[in-house]
Amino acid sequence: MGEEPKNRGRKAESLGHRAEALAAAALEAEGWAVLARRWRSAAGEIDLVAERAGLLAFVEVKARPTLGAAAGALGARQQARLLAAAEIWLAAHPGHGAAGIRFDVVVVDAAGRLRRVADAFRLGD
Repeated sequence: MGEEPKNRGRKAESLGHRAEALAAAALEAEGWAVLARRWRSAAGEIDLVAERAGLLAFVEVKARPTLGAAAGALGARQQARLLAAAEIWLAAHPGHGAAGIRFDVVVVDAAGRLRRVADAFRLGD
């Protein structure tokens, strides 16, 4: 038989934390300041909020066995949740994003390789 649901959930959460840590480190190496990790709001959670030279990025991190599988893992419902959470974050943190905002997706595979899709979606997509 397979793993118990509780164990699968813990394993997935652990992989998610690892992927988020890798994504945050990659952003910081590129000169981004990570302002928040796993920021929670009434609309949902934002994995990472980062800013560089006034450009604010709300970052969704997806971990899957392959980069291709991870890239397809952000659906319209999750995009709407992320947009709503970003509005709440912006209202609570005025003064950020003077040079604009965008929504990025970082995909991480089982080997820890990652790829960032900058400006992955926009309002109305």
